[in-house]
Amino acid sequence: MKILVINAGSSSLKAQLIDSQSSKVYAKCTCERIGLEGSFIKFETDKGSIKKEYPMSQHTDAIKGLIEFLLSEEYGCISNMSEIDAIGHRMVHGGEKFTKSVVVDEHLMKVLEDMIPLAPLHNPANIVGIRACMEAIPNKKNVVVFDTAFHATMPKKAYMYAIPYDMYTNHQIRRYGFHGSSHRYVTEKLGEILGGLQGKKVISCHLGNGSSITAVKDGKSIDTSMGYTPLAGVVMGTRSGDIDPAIIQQIMKIKGLDIDGAIQYLNKQSGLLGINGESSDMRDIDAKCDTDPRFKLSFDMLCYSIKKYIGAYTAVMGGVDAIIFTGGIGENDEKVRAEVMKNMEYLGLDFDFEKNESIPRGTIECISKPSSKVKVYRIPTDEEFIIARDTETLVKE
Repeated sequence: MKILVINAGSSSLKAQLIDSQSSKVYAKCTCERIGLEGSFIKFETDKGSIKKEYPMSQHTDAIKGLIEFLLSEEYGCISNMSEIDAIGHRMVHGGEKFTKSVVVDEHLMKVLEDMIPLAPLHNPANIVGIRACMEAIPNKKNVVVFDTAFHATMPKKAYMYAIPYDMYTNHQIRRYGFHGSSHRYVTEKLGEILGGLQGKKVISCHLGNGSSITAVKDGKSIDTSMGYTPLAGVVMGTRSGDIDPAIIQQIMKIKGLDIDGAIQYLNKQSGLLGINGESSDMRDIDAKCDTDPRFKLSFDMLCYSIKKYIGAYTAVMGGVDAIIFTGGIGENDEKVRAEVMKNMEYLGLDFDFEKNESIPRGTIECISKPSSKVKVYRIPTDEEFIIARDTETLVKE
């Protein structure tokens, strides 16, 4: 099946046309600055790529632009819209209501809108993207795939916070976790390598501008570093990760911010950027580590926080059989992988530091030595394929 995968942001929309069986990508499209001046579309197929200014006052305009390029003689990859079998959408937050992907109908849309308070920064844009597709591409089934769904298997002792219980029962405040499609994809790939995940204890490290670590036992998520929002967990590009909550009060006093401003401060001005003062990009940080102490500190703090979660999840699972690195940093930054894997021999982990420096991009690689009791893998993620595959499954039912 040809599945159109949509990931809508507040002023952007990313799309891929994917074969849900082979994972072949027929087209990639990015629409930027929706609702702003200077909006543009980037479109790519086997025929070539183009970046073009395109007026988009709303997401429906972006979908129309996407359709225009999909059908164009010069760059397109389909002759008519009937070739697209269904549309799959990324939805950041599914709360406790949604533990698996679902087909869209009007009742579902109402439920999703009621859940906006759980993810006010992300879910509204995802919903707008769904409605735009329903309007611009009628008579095609839409499927929603939730980032949080993979973590629905966490036990209560892992997802509850030690705050008054009615905050959970009345307001659904608990750990949800994110990057679920990525953790699910790479652990499934690992299962193919190992001949199954039953009896296996795996730690999946999705490392990018946003990062999360997940403990996976018998193929199921049992704990994860992100929490009620994606702000919690390890140090990230611009997010603080775990901090003492009382710090928020001090930030408000020092900076003269209200609570929304303080949370924005922790989301957008903190993390690696906050420590080194210049950049959240690991390429910049790697380049300046040897000459700038603050860049070195930001690097060290990132790696230290990852290592702490690996240690914690090894403890709660009673051991670990495999560690996965994925995401933009996990897949491509050998310096981070090497620093995290230092001094892990006590686990029976024998990391291949030499091979780690020379693996090609885009391949699945074992980067521990044959003698290592704990296997370490670099597995490129493919969240869009998970969305396409779930969409195909539900459309066929």
